[in-house]
Order: sequence, then structure tokens, then C-alpha cells
Amino acid sequence: MSKETLFGLSLFPYLGALWFLTKSQKVPPLALKGFYGTLVFVGITIPSGIFAQVAYKDSLANIDWLHGAAESFLTITNIMVVLGFRQALNSEQLSGNREQLSGNREQLSGNREQLSGNSK
Repeated sequence: MSKETLFGLSLFPYLGALWFLTKSQKVPPLALKGFYGTLVFVGITIPSGIFAQVAYKDSLANIDWLHGAAESFLTITNIMVVLGFRQALNSEQLSGNREQLSGNREQLSGNREQLSGNSK
């Protein structure tokens, strides 16, 4: 099996994973956009590879400026994924801290009532 065929076939599991991630609505929006951006990277890489072959008679990996431009888009999508999950973790952590503070307030209130009941 050629690497081009394998590359083409690998898109189907990725598309399936994206479908499930989207349907679950549990993936942070920015991270999901980053995952979809990876498809755009593939869309950019294929014509870039063809252009490298036609214009330079070489593979994309050997044409630095073209390869770097395509790879920079992949870097951007990876950053989006990381920042999306980081945002989600930070908001979850803040939510947990708020709940903990609320529980502490209730406990302090109960302690005050208990102390005021003991002093009577």
C-alpha cells in the first residue's frame, strides 16, 4: 500500500472522531476549532505538495519556505487545541474553587450558629 493511499484512508477515522467530538458537545469550542483546523492543514498541504513537485521538481519537505508555511498552520491549530483545553481546565478549576468557597462559608455559618448557641 502506498503512503498516499494510507494518508487518504487515515482521513476517515479522523473525520469519524471529529463527528463524535462535535456530537458529544464536551470538547471546548476553541479546541474543536483546532481539530477542524487540522483538516484545513491537510487541505493546504496537498496543493502545496503538488506545487512543489510541479514548480521545483522536488517534494514539499525539501522546499523550506513552502514547507514552513504549511507547517506553521499546523502549529497554529495545535496551539488552538492546547489553549482550548487549558481554558476548559481553568474554568473548571475556578468553578471547583467557587464551590469549595461556598462550602467553607456554609461551614463557617454553621460554626457561628453553634458558637452563639453555646454562649447562651
